[in-house]
Amino acid sequence: MSVARRFAANPAVLLLAPALLYLTVFYLVPLSFLLGRSFIGQAGLSLQPYAALLGDGFTWQVIGNTLRIASLVTLCAFLIGYPAAIALSRARGALQIVLLVSIILPLSVGIVVKAFAWQIVLGRGGVVGQFLVATGLFEEAPRLLFTEFGLVLGAANVFLPFMILPIYSVLNLMDPRLPEAAATLGASPVYRFTRVTLPLTLPGIIAGCAFVFSMSVSMYVIPSLLIGDRFQTLATLTGRSFLFLRDEQLGSTTAVVLLVLSVAIILSASALARRFGGVR
Repeated sequence: MSVARRFAANPAVLLLAPALLYLTVFYLVPLSFLLGRSFIGQAGLSLQPYAALLGDGFTWQVIGNTLRIASLVTLCAFLIGYPAAIALSRARGALQIVLLVSIILPLSVGIVVKAFAWQIVLGRGGVVGQFLVATGLFEEAPRLLFTEFGLVLGAANVFLPFMILPIYSVLNLMDPRLPEAAATLGASPVYRFTRVTLPLTLPGIIAGCAFVFSMSVSMYVIPSLLIGDRFQTLATLTGRSFLFLRDEQLGSTTAVVLLVLSVAIILSASALARRFGGVR
């Protein structure tokens, strides 16, 4: 059946037309130019730009930095977000509304503002440093800003709602009587969590981890403000290539490598979601 006949057979498909047009003009066309530019080297159309990029040891160090930071941010957001999602699903009435607002409201604040706020918090005279000195763990405030620890902490805070909300939506669909039924059969709290709650929430965990990891891989503003230029990721290297080095070919090539990583993450998450029954 031709595309025109499919549209005629299902007029509801026309509702997708504005979104398809928008994505084609403002996403697919620029992306095509970017992809084409990445294959144009000094000798014309070739794979030489990719060979030069991937043959440089510094590139693999940058890829390693990108994947390590994204993994740590995702792990940190999961460890904080999973208990928060459970608390949110069990809260009722005004308390649940307050918790939801406290999770969603930070999304209205720009990333630049949040990053500058973390610069104040993690500075030597900031709240965290003063707290560590007050507890006696350190004689003087340790250096937290411009470190990987500070970057992970700040990024996890920014992306935390994207971990909590998918897990919370899955918890809301789960029958609350299932853990209770397991308890009546003598299951301990740990057994109920590991054999009932955790498996049923895997689709939400996978979705949340995919969201946070894909955004952490491509973040640019947060590393620029919290750790600086001495720590390079693929996103910051891409921005530096375009903005400071004026090397469009290098920027395009690193951007395509970053895009391949992001697509691989999305496809892997989709496969895992299908595997655990999150997508039918």
